[in-house]
Amino acid sequence: MSHPDAHVRNRDLPPIPGPLPVEIRERIFSLIPRYPSKQAVTLPALHLVQDKLRCVPRWAVEEISDILDLSPAEVHDTMSFYGFFRDESDRLGVRRLWVCRSLACALRGADGLLEKASELLGVPVGGTTSDGTLTLELAECLGACEGAPACMIDDEHVHDISDESRMRDLVQRLRNASTGPA
Repeated sequence: MSHPDAHVRNRDLPPIPGPLPVEIRERIFSLIPRYPSKQAVTLPALHLVQDKLRCVPRWAVEEISDILDLSPAEVHDTMSFYGFFRDESDRLGVRRLWVCRSLACALRGADGLLEKASELLGVPVGGTTSDGTLTLELAECLGACEGAPACMIDDEHVHDISDESRMRDLVQRLRNASTGPA
């Protein structure tokens, strides 16, 4: 299994054309009054861009910096500090499966479940399926210790993935949702 912080550039993808969609720019501007400084909007702006584009292209970093009156280096520093932002060469899949490996989850078999998910999806941790539909991620903690071992699909917690058959069912559910109505 690959190192959890090693993103996998396993797809040859065309570039994403800029500029940012108007609705994203408007949402970033609407956040500015809610924060004590424009710099404080950097993290939510990066999330908005990645949620929409499944990555944060270099040109988007420059647009965010223009909107927030920051240098591109300041925006890139924030982006690179957090391991969950991806650049254009390493886009997220349409859906994201996180497997928690906190102490509670680890004690209940999370490492084996992570390996099983990797095997079922045919990608290493941090990788995205060749069709671009699913990205497998490792989470240090999902805050769901009561349901250990836990996973998260996008923003939905899934608890008690207690054996490989439950992981198999979860991966199948994800595959079905990616090919049909979610």
